[in-house]
Amino acid sequence: MKLQKNTLLALSSVLEIAGQPQRHLAAGEIADKYQVSSHHLAKVLAELVRAGLVESVRGAGGGYRFIANASRVTLLDVIELFEDIAPTRRHPPPPDANPVEQALHAVLSETDDNSVATFSSITLATMLRMIARQQGSAQVLKLPDRRPAPVLALADLQRLRGTGTHAD
Repeated sequence: MKLQKNTLLALSSVLEIAGQPQRHLAAGEIADKYQVSSHHLAKVLAELVRAGLVESVRGAGGGYRFIANASRVTLLDVIELFEDIAPTRRHPPPPDANPVEQALHAVLSETDDNSVATFSSITLATMLRMIARQQGSAQVLKLPDRRPAPVLALADLQRLRGTGTHAD
């Protein structure tokens, strides 16, 4: 499953905001960190506000604050705001598909189902703990903090679920 840029930006933004509950994060600060335009980010943040995950506070000292329960909100909850991944929306293989196309469709459908199951089992709180561990490792190793925010790799998701794949 490949996620759109808006979806990845939404996931990154909500994790940034939820990871700093003591302060309001300005959209410009998030936009600078992820090297996107503030205008583009504003559209993503507006959707997160509509979904009730963050609130927008105007004025001096304003910004965005996480208002949902990080222990209950899953990655899938955020992803579904930007992606149409409902199983009923998937298209079956064409009726004239040959056996190879049918087999590939079956495998691709299964991997999509696994991705959805994984995303639905990982909460924002779990992600925040993972990020904190990664930041702790970076500090112990004295790595410079010049890299962009961590991007969730499939291997990380599989490790969280205990479903890592192994080559035979």
